[in-house]
Amino acid sequence: MEVTKPTHVLTHTAVMAMLEAAIGAAEQMGQPQCIVIVDASGEVLGEIRMTGAKYLSRKSAATKARTAASIGAPTTAIPEAVRPHIAAATQNGVTGLPGGLPIYVGRDLVGGIGVGSGTGDQDIAVGQAALAAISATVTPA
Repeated sequence: MEVTKPTHVLTHTAVMAMLEAAIGAAEQMGQPQCIVIVDASGEVLGEIRMTGAKYLSRKSAATKARTAASIGAPTTAIPEAVRPHIAAATQNGVTGLPGGLPIYVGRDLVGGIGVGSGTGDQDIAVGQAALAAISATVTPA
């Protein structure tokens, strides 16, 4: 009987590289963002609210990151029809808003990133830039 399983975790160095890349992408598009990175259990590893980003977007960015880490898929994978019901059932702990991406390193789900304050497309692009900084993907490789 197997009673333990080896796991991989994001290092603080990886988190800082992701934040730096995300900030760079947001600056390049001229859209200040709130960026939150969590581990696979939803614990915050790093976050920033860029100067000029909407302060309430920090909360949605955290929810996006936790949702993506929890489901192992982008937040937009949650079907539109069930989004209000899941939000209500989890006291707004789950969202289908765009901007939440899982972080896969190889086949391992190591966390999630949530970005908020821009349009959905901008939020996703900033998250993708962060993943690219550490050669992570949104699906198992």
